[in-house]
Amino acid sequence: MALLVVALAAVFAWGVAAAGQWLVVADPLAPAQAIVVLGGHVPFRAIEAGELHRAGWALQVWLTRSSSPAEEAAIAALGLETTLGDNSMNRAVLERLRVPPAAIRVLGPGVRNTSEELSLVAREMARTGAGRVILVTSKPHSRRVRATWHALMGTTPEAVVRHAASDPFQGSGWWRRTGDALAVSRELFGLLNVWAGFPVRPDAAPASDAPRRAPR
Repeated sequence: MALLVVALAAVFAWGVAAAGQWLVVADPLAPAQAIVVLGGHVPFRAIEAGELHRAGWALQVWLTRSSSPAEEAAIAALGLETTLGDNSMNRAVLERLRVPPAAIRVLGPGVRNTSEELSLVAREMARTGAGRVILVTSKPHSRRVRATWHALMGTTPEAVVRHAASDPFQGSGWWRRTGDALAVSRELFGLLNVWAGFPVRPDAAPASDAPRRAPR
């Protein structure tokens, strides 16, 4: 019995240690209609998108913007523009990397989580007839982005998931760094939510006309 406990503990410890690296995935690149910079982790995702655009993988770069009703109300009460945010900095980064301003588009409306963000991208693909996009995210978020896309949209339309090469996340020894530990715990919980059929949702989620499959 003692040997079994030790063996199980060793397997558990190995799984925990490998979790950080397991979260990081990347699909083979393929020409696409647009490169999508998913919100967050400025400027790393935008830097990757700029490099992909310069390499000719797509002609357009799409940006998303986050939305929090409480935060937007507080910002509006201060007399500030609620559309300011990550996408403004991402646009500046892309333009610094010589992406033409006309090639950059900000998708709307704002989104509150990954599933809303990917549904927004899918709606835009349906509207423009795009068959493939490249989704640029951070390293630990990449597996959840892929899993969420497949759960919501299946394999059509196609999404190529790529992570930012300059992202400082370190999958090896992730538990030694606060930022990496928080990222791993958040992504593991997010994956459980995807696999369980999205039981955890944003408060008062708006109705969506996105082309989506029933969560499995």
